[in-house]
Amino acid sequence: MNEIFFKELRIEYIFNPKLKHSYINIKPNYEPNATQVAKVILKTPKISQNFIHELLLEREYWIRKQILKFQKTKPKEINLEDEVLLFGEIYSLDSQEARLLRKKLINIPINATIKIQKSYDLFYFERSQEYLPKRVEYFSQIMGLEYRALVFKKFKSKWGSCDSKKIITLNTQLMKVQKELIDYVIVHELAHLVHMNHSKAFHAYVEKYLPFSQRLRNTLKNTHF
Repeated sequence: MNEIFFKELRIEYIFNPKLKHSYINIKPNYEPNATQVAKVILKTPKISQNFIHELLLEREYWIRKQILKFQKTKPKEINLEDEVLLFGEIYSLDSQEARLLRKKLINIPINATIKIQKSYDLFYFERSQEYLPKRVEYFSQIMGLEYRALVFKKFKSKWGSCDSKKIITLNTQLMKVQKELIDYVIVHELAHLVHMNHSKAFHAYVEKYLPFSQRLRNTLKNTHF
C-alpha cells in the first residue's frame, strides 16, 4: 500500500487496474501513536498523481467531514442521503460496497425518510444473512459447540442473546461495527451455551478463544446506534 500527503492528511492508496471507478474509504486508526484519528484509503485504477490530487480536491469536504465524526465521542452518524456505515467504515453510496443499498434507494424520494430507513434496515438484514452465519459456524467449530438456530433481528439495547433452547439471536446492526467486534459478540453468545451467566468463568472462557476480549468488550459498550 502506497501513501501520499494531501495538505496535512495522510492518504493510503491502492492501485488496482481492474477497478472501474475510484473509491475512498474512511476507517478508525488503531495504530499506536497515530496522529490521525481515521485512515483515509483510496482505491483507484489510475496511478497518475495529478488524477489522485484532483480527486482528493473534489472529495476533500466529504473526507474531512468523515474524519471529524471519528473525533467525536458520540456514536457515528451517517447522512441517509449519500452514506452507509458498514463494518466500521463509512462509504459513500456510489461505492462498490453500497451497490445493493443503492439499488433499493434509487426510486425512493429523498424526503421519504421512513422508506429510506426501511431500505437501510433491509440492507443490514441481508448483509447479516450473508456474513454472520459463516462467522458463527467458524467459531462454533473452533469452540466445539452446537447451537439450535440462528436468528437475526434489529435491537436497540443489545447486540445479541442466547437462550436456554440454544437459539442465538444477533442484532443486524452488527453490520455497522468492525469485524473484530462482531467476532466478540459471536463468541460471547456461543459461550453462553456453556455458561448461562457473566461469571469469571464465562469471561475466562471467552478470553480463551478471543484474546483481548476485555478491550473489545469495552469498545462495544461505548458503541451505540
